[in-house]
Amino acid sequence: MNKKIKQKEFIIEKTLLLFAGITIITTIAIILTLFGESFLFFREIPIWDFLTGTTWAPTLKPRSFGVLPLLVGTLMVALFSSIISLPLGLGSAIYLSEYSNKKARKVIKPILELLAGIPSIVYGFFALTFITPIIKQILPQTEIFNVASASIAIGIMTLPMVASLCEDAMMAIPDSVRNGAYALGSTKMEVALKIILPSTATSIASAFVLAISRAIGETMIVAIAAGQSPMLNFNPLASIQTMTGFMVNLSLGDIQQGTIEYKTLFAVGAMLFMITLIMNLIAKGILHRNKVRY
Repeated sequence: MNKKIKQKEFIIEKTLLLFAGITIITTIAIILTLFGESFLFFREIPIWDFLTGTTWAPTLKPRSFGVLPLLVGTLMVALFSSIISLPLGLGSAIYLSEYSNKKARKVIKPILELLAGIPSIVYGFFALTFITPIIKQILPQTEIFNVASASIAIGIMTLPMVASLCEDAMMAIPDSVRNGAYALGSTKMEVALKIILPSTATSIASAFVLAISRAIGETMIVAIAAGQSPMLNFNPLASIQTMTGFMVNLSLGDIQQGTIEYKTLFAVGAMLFMITLIMNLIAKGILHRNKVRY
């Protein structure tokens, strides 16, 4: 009997090791492919010109490969969407964990999960056909494709992620901590702001970083609602192009493998990878510095 159990455990262990190995190999293959093609791109285009140039026109002559317009467009969308998703998501999490009863939680949680399950392309058309007309009524100078509508749609899309992750972290705090605070005369607001939030600060920061990373990497919403104008523009009511939007548009076009236009896809993808990696390292540093255990 013990021999059969050991055999089963051995098979399970090796199977799980195989799964972990596949994950590692896949990650390495992606990195090698991404940076291999990017290296070929930067052999032709100086990396300084790529990072500091203000004109992006890789398919038009004379060609220009300044990625700043795409970077600024991406960061603008991430910033404005975060203004919507982070406070609303955190507020929803505080309400669900500290104020709502079981009936309210049963109603609100499924709605948040439903928002999380809507495909991003649906959000893109929602932004273009519903949000943009409303903004144009308030601000007539708004262009059909603009940063604001795309940011609002991305903010709505990432809101459930922030709310769910923050609420899970808050619910993990033992009730004895809350009861001790209530016994000392604290109100629910004081418990939420002075005890629960500081205790879950690391998890909340991780949720914020994840939501921002999701906004930076969003593709379909910005491709549909933000436009295809790679101009260095800080106006949220104007059309822009993000890094992911450029990659989608160029991939759908007729480009030949091995050309400089083809290599720009990998250069922009490598930049997205580095931005996400830096954000994850920042989040990891926050987790290690302010970890609280119960």
